[in-house]
Amino acid sequence: MLNNLKKVYNDYPRLFWIVVGVSFIDGLGGTLLFPFFALYITQKFNVGMTEAGVILGMSSLFGLFGSMAGGALTDRFGRKTLIIGGLIFSAITTLTFGLVPDIKFMYPLAAVVGLLGHIAGPAHNAMIADILPEEKRQEGFGILRVVGNLAWIIGPSIGGIVANYNFFYLFVIDSLISCIVAFLLYRFLPETKPQAKAGLQKEKTETIWQTVLGYRVALRDFAFMAFIVTSIMMMIVYMQTYGSLSVYLRDVHGIDAQDYGFMMTFGGLMVVLFQISISRWLRGRPPFAMMALGTLFFMVNFTMYGLVSVYPLFVTAVAINAIGEMIIMPVSQGLAANFAPEDMRGRYMAVFGLSWALPQTIGPGLAGYILDNFNPNLLWYIGGVLCALSALSYWVLHKTIGKQERFVAKPAKDTE
Repeated sequence: MLNNLKKVYNDYPRLFWIVVGVSFIDGLGGTLLFPFFALYITQKFNVGMTEAGVILGMSSLFGLFGSMAGGALTDRFGRKTLIIGGLIFSAITTLTFGLVPDIKFMYPLAAVVGLLGHIAGPAHNAMIADILPEEKRQEGFGILRVVGNLAWIIGPSIGGIVANYNFFYLFVIDSLISCIVAFLLYRFLPETKPQAKAGLQKEKTETIWQTVLGYRVALRDFAFMAFIVTSIMMMIVYMQTYGSLSVYLRDVHGIDAQDYGFMMTFGGLMVVLFQISISRWLRGRPPFAMMALGTLFFMVNFTMYGLVSVYPLFVTAVAINAIGEMIIMPVSQGLAANFAPEDMRGRYMAVFGLSWALPQTIGPGLAGYILDNFNPNLLWYIGGVLCALSALSYWVLHKTIGKQERFVAKPAKDTE
């Protein structure tokens, strides 16, 4: 076991492991708070999931604009400054969320947080694509999934205990962690922008408006946009795990925040134990076909939420969800990076961010409306159907463009 871990460590550059380390610390803060945010809103302000969903959706809607601006700024000015600025802003706004005395202030705050809080998003993925060669990106993103889920093992369990005592402490802890991560990145992380390394002069001749107009290249890439639309169908369902599910379990099945937190911890533990093995199994396998396979696991998982009623079966559904995650997340990020020309990674990653941001924008509100006005199990049946359609669409992409050179999986060579 130790020899295998040492081999994995030696396969990747030191800079990658710095990013991995700080990502774990940052993820710890996020997993303390994020799974319980909808519970916080409904409990503190005595509102339904519809209001909570609108607030979450507003943040994501304005996050679309922030992410698109961030993609252009990432390609023009680099990754490091945007990431550090995003962390500092996150610390300030997270604490502000915890201090808001009336729900009417949550709406404009959510808009501001969404706009500025998502600017750094494309820089994160672009940085990994900068650091790792093409054949190692998919597995590298898988390693990031492992450390992210190490945070899920610790964060939700602690967060559930803290939430049962005082929700406000979750906001304080998350803010402090964001400040710590910003300092670590400032101290130990260099800029990774390829143009800066190669001494290219494009940034001196291209205006900011020309940089923004570069989005036309990504938006006119038909194969890439088909991939994005298909991913949106799948992600609008997946996002319910970390918002609507906690409220559904509480209101329909009497499962409290602490038990929900342990469910999320169990899913995270599975990823920690098996992600690297699955990532290595994925080497050389057709990525679009693997996306279809992973989405089928989601189809089973989310349909189960509407069919079962006892806690052990909900935990089983989480385990099925984790298998789908371990396939989908690293493969999708690797595909997005391979779509992008080197000098447009930030903008391509910003457009890829739509596959998360649009579901976050419309998903919570629609889910809240269903939970508040219809049979709540209907939410999960609709999710199963959407996942089935998404899996079919990924398979169509596999059959139509999967043999193009940029999509042919290249097995990484192990370092001896």
